[in-house]
Amino acid sequence: MDINSKSNITKNIKLGILTFIVMNTITVLSPRGFAPEAMYGLTSVFYYIFAASCFLIPVSLVSAELATGWPQKGGVFNWVSAAFGKQVGFIAIYLQWLATTICFPTMLIFIAVSIAFIDVKHAHELSTNKYYTLVVILIFYWFSVFTTSKGVKSAAKIGSIAGIIGTIIPLAILFISGITYVYLKGTINFTISSHQLFPNILHFHNLVLAASVFLFYSGMEINAVHVQSMNNPLKNYPISVAIAASLVVICHIIGTLLISAIIPHNQINIVNSLFTTYDTIFKYFHVSWMGEIITAAIAVGAFAQITVIIAGPSTGLFQVGQKGYLPLQLQKSNKHGVQMPLLYLQGVIVTTLSFLLIILPSVQSTFQILGQLASILYLIMYLLLFSSAIYLRYKEPNIDRPYKIPFGNVGMWIIGSLGFVSSLLALCLSFIPPGQFNTGSNLLYITILTILTIIFLLIPIFIYKNRKSSWIKNQ
Repeated sequence: MDINSKSNITKNIKLGILTFIVMNTITVLSPRGFAPEAMYGLTSVFYYIFAASCFLIPVSLVSAELATGWPQKGGVFNWVSAAFGKQVGFIAIYLQWLATTICFPTMLIFIAVSIAFIDVKHAHELSTNKYYTLVVILIFYWFSVFTTSKGVKSAAKIGSIAGIIGTIIPLAILFISGITYVYLKGTINFTISSHQLFPNILHFHNLVLAASVFLFYSGMEINAVHVQSMNNPLKNYPISVAIAASLVVICHIIGTLLISAIIPHNQINIVNSLFTTYDTIFKYFHVSWMGEIITAAIAVGAFAQITVIIAGPSTGLFQVGQKGYLPLQLQKSNKHGVQMPLLYLQGVIVTTLSFLLIILPSVQSTFQILGQLASILYLIMYLLLFSSAIYLRYKEPNIDRPYKIPFGNVGMWIIGSLGFVSSLLALCLSFIPPGQFNTGSNLLYITILTILTIIFLLIPIFIYKNRKSSWIKNQ
């Protein structure tokens, strides 16, 4: 979830289609989503295409129009504020920050599991151990905070290296070796038939993991702020989005189907099946040592990525807070310009939520519930985003928008409604316990999600209602 880590691009620099395709693809693509969707087998193809068509592309197009119409710093805060006022705008930027913050424990769980698989003999024992996972989360997260406190001048360079080491190379190896493995072995562990392509919508508890696709597709709205730097954005931006979305969907489908094909359905674990797939492939080709190298690379790459982006989620909130929406204590930064008070608050949230590992029955149930909580909060923000875009067509019809969704207000209603309805559907599904694995008591699962959602929604309302004039600096 490195959605806020992109550096500002000066207005005189013109971005080509290829640059935009790479930016959007790297922002959204993550192998962490493969294993959860692998539970669906061939049906996962439908979910990926549905989410891309009804969510990923609408988010990209709507955000581009809003970013060019309201290009000032603040992103979603400015867009939603223009439509519904500052309080709703503050809630939107807060939800964007909080949802990304909640994703950190899931990213760190992924790192803990990857480290466990460096020693294959003890991998299963370690990767399912709650206390080992909790210790890794706390050590790695707070070490990242310490590293970030020294400044982030080399963030772009580190991020590029981390992306290549931890994502691009491992995925290329997975695709090539995995497809070769399936071809040579001649067997797959999921059924191939036309009716398997479509889900049974009557069993809602089996659709829950599909809702997580929306979280894995999130973040495209951040790159939309750079659309004004493109040549001929009205033509080139939709092309770049379509190609980037296609690449993301194709990579997710290939990675997910490979896990489904290689790992028996009843053995798929949403946390560690990606690494089990690597291990199975490399053992077949008698290069088991490759598994240790790949998992180590993924761990190093993911850790480097977290170190780079850990200050990212709070950047937008920090900028908005300095306009008088946060207490002065949270508006401070250290000598390197890093907003440490907000990072400490972010760390407290990450640490507190990580202790769900002790309450819930397994590592994968914690991974799932934190992912669903992040999805719920992020999707509420997207509901505000889509409704703002539609409303602003009527409230501010004369605002110059260098990129504008075609076919007038009808086009906006189609794209905006498509995104709004699909987000609302995914939001509702996110409260249902998944039927694919044990998450403990269904009542406890729903209660935790409901209570945390209500608490987290009340916090920005309380802060806004109780803001003081003294919070505005240099008044």
